[in-house]
Amino acid sequence: MSGPNTLTIGIHFDLICPWCYIGKRQLALARDRFAHKHPGVVVEPVWHPVQLLPDVPEQGLPFAEFYERRLGSPEAVRQRRQQIALAARRVGLDLDLTGIERLPNTARAHQLLRRVEALGDAGLYDALLDRLFAAYFQRGEDIGDAATLRVLAEEVGVPSDRIAEATPDDACPLPAETAIAGVPHFVFNGHRSLSGAQDASILLLAMSQAVQAPIGAKRA
Repeated sequence: MSGPNTLTIGIHFDLICPWCYIGKRQLALARDRFAHKHPGVVVEPVWHPVQLLPDVPEQGLPFAEFYERRLGSPEAVRQRRQQIALAARRVGLDLDLTGIERLPNTARAHQLLRRVEALGDAGLYDALLDRLFAAYFQRGEDIGDAATLRVLAEEVGVPSDRIAEATPDDACPLPAETAIAGVPHFVFNGHRSLSGAQDASILLLAMSQAVQAPIGAKRA
């Protein structure tokens, strides 16, 4: 529960969303600045998985073909890639969407994250989340594949009993009580929210406002 010395940040995300990876990096920058301004406040991120495309088959789909159909033309795809690459470089990320061959079903990856979350080790969870994002957007790995997920989990030190193979049947729906405009979506102490890969300065402002708001303030 949030208190005067705690800032809880809920983050809705999906692993196939490049803006979620960029938003995670923007949030890290904002948290560093926030720690200098509010050294007595503990920040507790809470990650909420959202499957943007739950109907993607277990074996995935051809990435290039999917996005050309989704965006309408090869030129639209090229422009979107340029937009994402530019935003990523601004936060020190080098994303290579041209290296992605398969659009995965993310249910298995989200299940793995849930099992790691149950350990209560925030550092391990964050390391795995970063590794999954990097595997997909920087190395073009299939994060819907069980064997690939096992290797990635082992690389960051996830205990073997948390890497049990899972099926993608258990989708990760957005909680019904939470209405969002898209992912990434941030909720600060339950009473202020932002959607999109916002700049770190905007996230910092929202964080500062959240800890200064009276307890019981209405959600923005």
